This record gives sequence, C-alpha cells and structure tokens, in this order.
Amino acid sequence: MKKILVAAAVMACFGTAGAAEDINVDVAVIGAGGAGLSAAVQANELGAKVVVVEKMAMVGGNTVRAAGGLNATETALQKAKGTKDSVEIMYFDTMKGGHWLNDPALVRTLAEKSASSVDWLLAHGGDLRDVGLMAGATFPRTHRPTGGALVGPEVVRTLYTAAKAEKIDIRTNTQATKILTDKTGRVTGIQVKDKNGTYTIHSKAVVNAAGGFGANNELVSKYVPRLKGFATTNHPGATGDGLLLAEKIGANLIQMDQIQTHPTVVPKVGEMITEAVRGNGAILVNKEGKRFFNELQTRDAVSAAILKQKDGIAYLFFDSDMQKSLKATNGYIKQPYCLTGATLDEIAGKMGVPAADLKATMDAWKAGKAANKDAFGRADMPRDLDKGPFYAIAVTPAVHHTMGGIKIDPLTQVYNVKGQVIPGFFAAGEVTGGVHGGNRLGGNAQADIVTFGRIAGQQAFIFARQLDAQKK
Repeated sequence: MKKILVAAAVMACFGTAGAAEDINVDVAVIGAGGAGLSAAVQANELGAKVVVVEKMAMVGGNTVRAAGGLNATETALQKAKGTKDSVEIMYFDTMKGGHWLNDPALVRTLAEKSASSVDWLLAHGGDLRDVGLMAGATFPRTHRPTGGALVGPEVVRTLYTAAKAEKIDIRTNTQATKILTDKTGRVTGIQVKDKNGTYTIHSKAVVNAAGGFGANNELVSKYVPRLKGFATTNHPGATGDGLLLAEKIGANLIQMDQIQTHPTVVPKVGEMITEAVRGNGAILVNKEGKRFFNELQTRDAVSAAILKQKDGIAYLFFDSDMQKSLKATNGYIKQPYCLTGATLDEIAGKMGVPAADLKATMDAWKAGKAANKDAFGRADMPRDLDKGPFYAIAVTPAVHHTMGGIKIDPLTQVYNVKGQVIPGFFAAGEVTGGVHGGNRLGGNAQADIVTFGRIAGQQAFIFARQLDAQKK
C-alpha cells in the first residue's frame, strides 16, 4: 500500500487545474485513470488536441491501486516462455469467468487486441516483462513488472509520463458536471467545475472514462442490497459520477447489479492483497487451520466460500519461498496485519488456530502436490509451502469492481436506451458494462482499460476529423 500511495502522491504533483474560461478541443476525456490516460495519449498521438479532466487531486483513479497484472494472450513474452495460449482460450476463460453474461463481441475484441496493448505500453517504456498465472486463466497470461511488482503504479507511471511528454492538458481538481449535446443529440462537449468556477469545454468528441461506483455504497446497495455496509478496495472518487452524467443524456446502463467482491482484503484496513499471491502458491485456511476451497477459483466463488467460514474471515497462508517469488509481497510482510512465524507451531499460535490441524493441512497440501491431485481441485500447486518463516494475513471480501455500466460496442461507441449510437460519445474502462459479465477475472481490468481506452482515443479522433471534413 505504501508504494501505491507514494506513486499516487507523485502523480498528484503534476496535474494542472483548469482556469474558469471556455476552451475548444478535438477530444475531451473525463477521468484520468488508466482508461482515460490511454484514450488521451492515443488520440493525441494521432493528432487530436486533447484535454483530460479529473475531479480528484491526482491522476490514476482505481488503476494506481491495481496489483495483479494485465492479461494478454499470444504475446512475445508468452511465446518466449513456451506458453501455448491463444485468443480463443482467453476468450473462453473470460466468458466462462463472467458466467456467459459478457458481451461476446467486447470479449473477442479484448482478447484479440490484448497483445497490442502490452506492446504499446512496452513501447512507451513500461515494464510488463513478468508473466504469471491468476485465477480463472487456463495459462499464465498476466503481464506485470519484473519480479511480480504491483502493476497499477507502473501502468499509470507509463501513461502519465507519455501524456506529459506529449504536453497533453490534464486538469486535476476539475469535475465534469454535465455532458453537452446539440438538438440532434450529438455530444458537443462537457461542462466542468474547478476552484475558479464553472466553464465549458467545447469538443468534437467526448470520452467518458470516469470509472465505476464501488466507493458509493448507497449506489452499490441500491443494485445489490446484500452489499450494504461492505468495505471497498476502491479509491474515494469511484462514486459513479460518469454513469449518472451519461444516464442524463439517455445512455443505456446495463448489468448494474453485477458487482464483484475481491476475496482477499484485510479487515478494517481495506488493503487488497493481490490475487497473484494465490497464483504464486499461497493457500487459504480458516480459523480452524483447515483449507476449505480451491484458491484459484473465480473471485465471486472464493468470496462466497470465505463468507461461509467462521466470522467470514480466512487466512492467506504462504511461506518464504512464495514470498521471495513475488515482489508485491515485500510491502505486505512489513505491515502489522501480516503475522510471521519461524515454525508452523509459532504461526499457528499467532493465528489462533490449532497447530495440529494446521500441520495436517500442510501435510495434505504436500501430499496432493506430490500426487498432482489436490483435494479441492486446484490445478496449479507450484510450491510445497514448507520453508520458514511462514506468513498469514487475515482476509475477507470487499466491494472491488462494478462490472455494469454504459452500453458500448467494440468501437466504444455509447448506445442510448433506444439502442441508437449517441454521436460523438465514447466510453471505456469501469464506467462501461458488458466486458466482464457476471464476474471479472483478475488481470482483465488492466487489459480492459488499456485496450478499450486506446480504441476510444482512436475513434474519438476519427469522429473529430470526420466533423472537420463535413464543415469544409
């Protein structure tokens, strides 16, 4: 968490507040998270004049908190490792993980364009050279910084550095308050508010990349009552503003009740422990010191399983071998919430679980690994987990990702409630619905925001140039 906060603070230093006077641009982008920055950089590279508005004091949004990685298939990095992944397999994994509620056309675009998203970030100086396995994936396809470091700060750093190098106008502490349309329904810009007042950004196209609503528990519980009072992993600005703005001009909101909880969040602290910890070998044990579920099942299934345990809590358990395999754990083990023990007896005592039961659990784990047959059906068991010191972190589910949102097509065009495209309006990232269906696979959010963010930037540029041509 400390690294994430430091990265966010660094980003906050560079945002520029907009003056309260009207401006004219080709493309206006709402939100400076990963999707918004991807759209802005891509549109600018094609030749558009771009402005980005961000209501928070810093760029990054939820992206800067992302830990696991970016899913992509048929990349050069996968091929170098001999991984036999494919677009079809990633498509199937994503559809299955989303309970087949996903929009197939969006998922196919996600899979087909994922490798180019990695290449694009690498070309801008990003480090995504480590490839790991995350839950719901058939093969390792989660691209992350060397050694398995946190992906979000790296993606934001890469995109923000590119945006500043290209002198893109990014205005923090500037909130979009209205999406403007003409009498034909075409989007013509946005009204915004900053410390100096309210003004208008006239634009030929608007990209809505304002993010989801996971931090708005009132809205979350409206759609899913059982989540009332749940904590969240989201940043404070993820309140659904972009959804409400789009809805006011007739945009169709779909699958709003599809809200994902992340299974491994530290109670009362709110820090999410990346899924890569389980992907690299960690297991889950309950307060009786026993495993109870396949740790590499989808997030919704693991969350449900944890909530059935005593007090709705489990322990994420791993050894020093696993810890050394993943840089993301370096910060976790320094925190007060991470228990450490030189032996199984010591760690069991700190966890408050019966040492005999914990030992039996670990013996069963090793036996299953040796036989290549796990009692809970886990296919990947990379480590014996028998090398001290041992670590345990208490975890429980929290609201993590809102899969529903604005209806778009593979070109990121926004549709209204009548099924018609709203001209000049594009959307990408967590503000949209349909990509993830009923459950998002870990690593697919980063693929989503970069892939569809780039497409939104491209399409907004094309739309702007078409308008220019019509006026000649």
